[in-house]
Amino acid sequence: MELSILLQKNYSYRDIGKSLKKNASAISREISENSTNGIYDPIKAEYKARLKRRMSKYQGMKIADNPDLEIKVAIGLMAGWSPEEVAGRIAYLHNGKAVISAKSIYKFCYSVRGQYLCQYLPHKRCHPRKRGVAKLAKTLIPNRISIDLRPLVVAEQKRFGDFEGDTLGRPKHENETLVGAVERKSLFFIGRKVARLKYSMDELKNVLNPHQKIVKSMTLDNGVENARHEELKVKTYFCHPYSSWEKPIIENTFGRLRRFIPKKTSLTNYTDEQISAIIEMMNDTPRKKLGYRTPREVFNELYIKSVKSPRVALQGKM
Repeated sequence: MELSILLQKNYSYRDIGKSLKKNASAISREISENSTNGIYDPIKAEYKARLKRRMSKYQGMKIADNPDLEIKVAIGLMAGWSPEEVAGRIAYLHNGKAVISAKSIYKFCYSVRGQYLCQYLPHKRCHPRKRGVAKLAKTLIPNRISIDLRPLVVAEQKRFGDFEGDTLGRPKHENETLVGAVERKSLFFIGRKVARLKYSMDELKNVLNPHQKIVKSMTLDNGVENARHEELKVKTYFCHPYSSWEKPIIENTFGRLRRFIPKKTSLTNYTDEQISAIIEMMNDTPRKKLGYRTPREVFNELYIKSVKSPRVALQGKM
């Protein structure tokens, strides 16, 4: 009612905002969305606002009204895919035609009917991550080459064979961890469980060995476990201290891995076979960045082109 009165007195949106302790853009949005025939009537505006809220309560109605679509969404989420990946894969299978959006899938999951799927959503935490205070590095890495000297083609993800590596965080008083590497262009992930952090370089060499023909570079952080990086026998570049965002592909990959191995979970609860199965599943998950193709599909294609061989590089789901 106050808004209507101030408008009739020809107050500006800015002055109305100051009077009502609201942002001027919020005032403008309220008027444009809830006016009728260009006139802001408070009674009609209230009715329109209530109607919008009522309609929004019917969440995910497109999925709820389509059992076949609900089955496809459920299968994708249960396979460990994100709503965006599920929506993208469904569109890919329909020749690029958008069938359902990721937002609608989230709405369906949050609705009464879709509650059973909430446990399969990728992010289960309800609070932002706490930022810890960075500690000073204690160990110098011999012959360290800064990421500043890394070729631009690596940063642009235009070249096949550039990898990022890291170790998965572990609970205190736990020895076992996981060392992994991801190819930047295909997002293909390789990794293995390791008994102690100090052996991570040995296992990194082992997982890279089958792909040695195509490995062109490796990007690592400044952890003490990377002091033996020269044993990889590949051009290695190091991020600036406390700048994990400079190797975003492996960070994102480990974030996806956390869907299956939550934080503070001991890796002793997972066998090597289970770890391998999780990695296989991740490599067979369609990714938006790849046009909803899977990392394995893209890796195989690029690998074949790289080695100029008709043989398929890796066995797995296609």
